[in-house]
Amino acid sequence: MTYPLWDFLNNLKENYDCVELSHELSNDSPYWAGIPEGSVELANTVFDWGNPMLECLIQTFKFPGQFGTHIDFPGHFIKEGKLSESYSVESMFYPLCVVDITDKVKEDVHYAVKKEDILAYEEKYGRIPDGAFVALRTDWYKNWPDMNALSGIAEDESENFPGWSMEALKFIYEERNAAANGHETLDTDASAEAAKAGDLACERYVLDSGKLQVEVLQNLDKVAPAGAILFVAWPRIAGATGMPVRAVAITPKQ
Repeated sequence: MTYPLWDFLNNLKENYDCVELSHELSNDSPYWAGIPEGSVELANTVFDWGNPMLECLIQTFKFPGQFGTHIDFPGHFIKEGKLSESYSVESMFYPLCVVDITDKVKEDVHYAVKKEDILAYEEKYGRIPDGAFVALRTDWYKNWPDMNALSGIAEDESENFPGWSMEALKFIYEERNAAANGHETLDTDASAEAAKAGDLACERYVLDSGKLQVEVLQNLDKVAPAGAILFVAWPRIAGATGMPVRAVAITPKQ
């Protein structure tokens, strides 16, 4: 007998690459300075080997929702916005579009992707499909896990890093009907855009639109710009504003 889904899985394994898009997390992994100290405690042993009740090992895990590579739900920024329980497993896989602005970032660390960059991407790879996950490649992930480097801390203590602009986000959501966006930086907004707005206005726009985003991605340089699929999974915990995720791209071999 043959089973189409098993054949499909075998085809994926044989003809495509799986690319890890999530950073590994430990007790030393960086997180936003506004989160209280002591909020991270991973793999704490609470039931050890040698216990006469049962020979096994049990650990507990304590972490903020916005920790490492993570997903944000609307309630993270929007009062009474949707939280984790509003999103089903259908929100865990997408066609993946990777917009590369690394050359622009080399010239200007504050570069915010523009609508014209998205149009240039489409001219080369085709129109962004409905329901796509649009990821912004900056190669900023190579600064992990140095928090100062991730934040682009300068001598004057200012933050300096690339990211999204409002016009680019409005284009992918309002003119292309994307489902979600992602990036390698800690924040959605390029630092210069956030400074001008006095707020993380781009992130607020995404979440107020009922869309999802995944922050602190890695290895987008190992994924085809078009034609890949993104799988992003999180624990089924109710009431979460965000959670660390395991994100994997299935990409044509390069």
